[in-house]
Amino acid sequence: MKLLLQDLGARHATAQRGAADALAGLGFGVQAGEAVAVIGPSGAGKTTLLEVLACARPPAAGSLHIDDVDPWALPRPALTALRGRLILVPQVPPLPPRQRVVTAVLAGRLPAWGLMKSLRSLFYPADIPAAEEALEVFNLADKLFERVDRLSGGERQRVGLARALVAPARLWLVDEPLSALDPARAEQAAAALVREARSRGATLVATLHQVDAALAHFPRILGLRDGRKVFDLPAAAVTRDHLTRLYAQSEDERRGPPPADAPPAPAPKVAMQCR
Repeated sequence: MKLLLQDLGARHATAQRGAADALAGLGFGVQAGEAVAVIGPSGAGKTTLLEVLACARPPAAGSLHIDDVDPWALPRPALTALRGRLILVPQVPPLPPRQRVVTAVLAGRLPAWGLMKSLRSLFYPADIPAAEEALEVFNLADKLFERVDRLSGGERQRVGLARALVAPARLWLVDEPLSALDPARAEQAAAALVREARSRGATLVATLHQVDAALAHFPRILGLRDGRKVFDLPAAAVTRDHLTRLYAQSEDERRGPPPADAPPAPAPKVAMQCR
């Protein structure tokens, strides 16, 4: 799936009246099958960008086109069908605590399944080999039948990534997938994510705090600061000066947050804007 943003603006989900926009004047395109890492300091608008691309909130200004279509001009059934062709993987996947990992992974298949098959899979997982294969990509196959509430934060994040692999989505939108992983696992997960998206012909847009991992594994880097594009370059063209300008007064964030092995606090829910 290809993307085109033109002079796009968006507001934070919880913004008060008069607050600055989370995104302003943002314009860029992504070709089908591209892998793009979005980097920048906290508060740059990275998560809001993913929510807009996921059709979870309409732009406040400008336009978004997905495969040459304005999603918010579509009737509700067509918008729902479009959402079924993409997947948004939040930083902390909202996984029911008592759910088994196999069921959590196979939830990625729900857009392609009817109601009865979806309900049946809650009790009798419909494609265990597919879930196991996806987990193996992220070195997590041994957790196939583990309960979600017994996983560490990093393991929960990798379950979210495995869900993308089994989904019918052609657009993967992944928010901070490495934040709870140690450096070695973060490198492996970043490489696997880009490799798997490429092998499936999926378009990948991922936000990352780990600049080194972004530069090492993603062909294209988009730098955001205060909701605006600072640069949009091939990874090989990103220089120390670019990063210094992007992370001015936020230098510590270039290395990313320290990994945490305990489950992180749940991410705030995204309010879907439906028509």
